[in-house]
Amino acid sequence: MSSLPPARSFRPFPLNGLMRGLERMWDMGLQPPADLCWDRIVTRAMEETGLDNLGDTGFLDQQRDILLPALREEARLNTLGKVIAHGSLLKIVKERLWAEDLFRRHPEIDREEIAPPLVIVGPMRSGTTRLQRLIAADPAFSAFRLYEATCPVPTPRSFTQTVDPRIARTGLGLRFITWINPRNAEVHPTGPLEVDEELGLLEHSLHGALIEAQRRIPTFARHCETADMAPAYARMKRLMKLRQWFTGDRRPLVLKTPQYMADLDQLLAHFPEARFVFTHRDPVAVVASSASLAWNQMVVQSDDVDPHWVGREWLWKTRHRIDRTEAVRPTIAPDRQIDIGFEDVNANWPRAIARIYAQFGLTLTPEASAAMHAYVARAAREHPFAHHRYTLEDFGLTRSEVEASFADLAGWLHPGMRRAAA
Repeated sequence: MSSLPPARSFRPFPLNGLMRGLERMWDMGLQPPADLCWDRIVTRAMEETGLDNLGDTGFLDQQRDILLPALREEARLNTLGKVIAHGSLLKIVKERLWAEDLFRRHPEIDREEIAPPLVIVGPMRSGTTRLQRLIAADPAFSAFRLYEATCPVPTPRSFTQTVDPRIARTGLGLRFITWINPRNAEVHPTGPLEVDEELGLLEHSLHGALIEAQRRIPTFARHCETADMAPAYARMKRLMKLRQWFTGDRRPLVLKTPQYMADLDQLLAHFPEARFVFTHRDPVAVVASSASLAWNQMVVQSDDVDPHWVGREWLWKTRHRIDRTEAVRPTIAPDRQIDIGFEDVNANWPRAIARIYAQFGLTLTPEASAAMHAYVARAAREHPFAHHRYTLEDFGLTRSEVEASFADLAGWLHPGMRRAAA
């Protein structure tokens, strides 16, 4: 029996009343419903932006035709889940309209050259966030802040206001989700101006873990694991050029999202000179922590979340992503990749950073080192990681079951063994 609280307990009483009121307004025809109708979403986006060009939508339409039925038939969304899904799709369409308008009016955007990025690649909960934020503290690097990652296209007001309105919007959304389920802030502490992963750039093409980790949509998940995702990564690179043009920041980016494990071939195809830091952690901890992260997001949008299904799904997904990564890694030159263990970073992060910099011939300046130490001190004050509590048993799994699933991956689980073999 799981010790997790029931999903329904995560909606505060005032929100329950608001959701019932919304449902009554939908039933009475007083408010357009969050019904996930694509045509109505597109029509509304065009009316609100005054634009009508979505660019090439071939891949987007392919993803939409699988995602929308999964949201309707598999996700078991509650009223809030429908509102969030509708809002996410509406945001994506509006941002695509704004982006296409900018690409048309500013052809110089596509002429931007993206410097080879440094990419953190590893499973969810394997220390990728900490490594990304540490390296991004170096003034020699750049990275997406959460507001840029979730809203990758500047709005028209971003060009006219002193403070980008995307910052306030992201902060409001973050506070709302934390109000509904405060555990989300414990699982992944962040803020609008924190360095964070680029999931929103892939969501533009209706791809990526930002969609899957919030909802039970196995049909869509299996499709994304086998389909050609080249168009999603081409779009991502174009959005990176848009950010670079808008900010004028042309420093090399520090990128990271666990989604890259499944799509490493596409990342290489679009960034052939990228350098890669591969993170490793005990799979028992990875699977349990990943399942906890996904479950804490899903219970916001559904009143019927089976933690045992979540456990099985993230056991499968962790193994699948490792297999995909291991299949592509031999094509990367040895001097452009390095393995770093989760415990290595916890035990002595300055030494781990020094190894990364030495591997890639980077200079760790006193300024960079001081900035990294300042980040660690601030994170300890503002975002304590120790409060995230979870067990495998919560998700219907046992240690022996997980260990058996990864028994043939000793070299991956213990990067020191990989280095010795090399």
